[in-house]
Amino acid sequence: MSVFTILDILDRAHTGPLCAVKDWDMRVIPPRVAEKLKDYHLQGTCTPEHPINSDDALADAFFKAGFELAVEVGMLCLNTERVIKVSEDELRSAIQRAPRELPVGEGRETVILRARQPEDPHPPAFTAPLGIVVSEDLWVPLMQGIVQNREVDIAQGGSLETVFGRPILSATPYETFAGRLHAQMHHEALWRAGRSGMPATAVISSTTEFGQLGGYGLPGGFKPTDIALVLSPAELKTTYTSLHKVVHALNCGGVILSGASSMIGGYSGPPEGAALSAIAFSLLQYVVHQCHCGASGVLDLRYMGNCGRHAQWTISVVFQALSRNTHLITNSVTNQVAGPGTEMLLYESAAVMLNFAVSGASIVIGPRSAGGKYANYLTPLECKFCGEVLKRSAGLKREQANEIVKILLAKYEDSLKDPPKGKSFVECFDLGTLQPAREWLDLYLKVKRELIDLGVPLGSAFS
Repeated sequence: MSVFTILDILDRAHTGPLCAVKDWDMRVIPPRVAEKLKDYHLQGTCTPEHPINSDDALADAFFKAGFELAVEVGMLCLNTERVIKVSEDELRSAIQRAPRELPVGEGRETVILRARQPEDPHPPAFTAPLGIVVSEDLWVPLMQGIVQNREVDIAQGGSLETVFGRPILSATPYETFAGRLHAQMHHEALWRAGRSGMPATAVISSTTEFGQLGGYGLPGGFKPTDIALVLSPAELKTTYTSLHKVVHALNCGGVILSGASSMIGGYSGPPEGAALSAIAFSLLQYVVHQCHCGASGVLDLRYMGNCGRHAQWTISVVFQALSRNTHLITNSVTNQVAGPGTEMLLYESAAVMLNFAVSGASIVIGPRSAGGKYANYLTPLECKFCGEVLKRSAGLKREQANEIVKILLAKYEDSLKDPPKGKSFVECFDLGTLQPAREWLDLYLKVKRELIDLGVPLGSAFS
C-alpha cells in the first residue's frame, strides 16, 4: 500500500467515466451481470435443494465470470458519479500482493488471520457481534460477557445507541465523540474479561467517517493493530465515506477490512447474480480500498437475512470461488432474523456457521440476533454457540455439512418472514453473574445435543 496508489484511485474517482447512480443501478449492473451469467452458462445453477455447493468446477466458473465482471465494470463513486476502472493487470497484481496471513491484536491475544480452502481443517476466526444497537448502560457488561468466551477471537461490539445520552446523529460531531467513547468502553470490557490486547474491528457505532476519525488511531482509541472497518453500499459502489476511512487507516498504519453485501432480489437479480456481484466486489476492494481482508456479504431481500436456502447456496459458491482461486483472507457476516432465547436463532446460526466453515471463509462476523432490529436483543450465549459451531465444523466435508444444513433448514425456513422476536439481554441473562437464565441455557444445550447427534463435532453438550 502506498500513498501514491490511493491518490491514483482518488484521481480516478474524479476523472473516470461519468455514470449517474440511477443508470448504474438500472442500466449497468443488471444487464452486465445477466450477460456474464449467460456467457458462462451460470443461469439457473442455484440448487436450493442442495444449499451447500460441492461442485468445484461451478465455483471456478463463478470466479472467472466475477473476475471479468470486476475488470469490465469497475466501481462507482457515488459522490462524483464517476466509475473507478481497474485493469486486469492491476487486479491480478493486487490479489497477488494481498497477505496470506495477517497478525492482528497484541500480546497473548494476537490472532493470526489466514487464507483457507474449502473443507480446510484450520478453523476460521470468529468476530462478535455484528453491530446490534446496545444502550450505554448495558454496553460494557454485555460486551464483557461476549468476549469472556474464548470462541470469540475479535471484538466488533454492539453499536452504541447514544453518546452521553444524546442521539448519535449521522455525520455530526456526535459521531466523532461516539468513536472515542466506543473505544474507551471497548477497552473497559476487554480489561474486565482479562483479554486486553484482543483485536477489534472499528468503529461500528458510526456509519460515517467521523466515528473512525474520533476513535481509531489516536491516544485512548482503537490501535493500528485493530482492524479499520470500511463498509460500502451495494452493488459495486464506493463513497467518500469509505475512502476517508481508507486514507485515515493508511495514515495510522492500520489494517483495513473492507466489505459490502450483495442483495438477492436486488440490482444483481437472482442468487447467481448476487454471487457474481459479491465475487467482483471482493476482488475490486483490494485495488480501490487497498484492503488487507475483503468482505463479501449476501442478503436476501425477501426476509433481510442470509440463513435461507438461496442465501446459503450463494454464500457457499462465493467463498468456494474465492478460496479455491486466490490466497485472500476472506470475511463475511451472518444475518439471523430470530431473536435471543429462541431455538430458531440457534438453528439459523448453526446452518450458516457450518456453511462458512466448510466453504473456506477466513473470518466470520456475527450474530445479528433478531435481524439487528431491536436494541439490546443480543446475548453472549448465541455468540458462544456461533463460535463453537464455526470453529469445530472446520474440516467437515461439504457433502456432510449440506445434509446437516438441510435438516436444520426444515426447522426454521417457514418462519424466516415472520421470525420470533425472542427476549432481550436483561431477560436472558443475570447481570450480576453474567450467566444465562435457565430457560435460555436449556435451549442452548438441547440444540447443541441435536447437532452432536447430527455429526457436528461439538464434543460434550456441556463443554
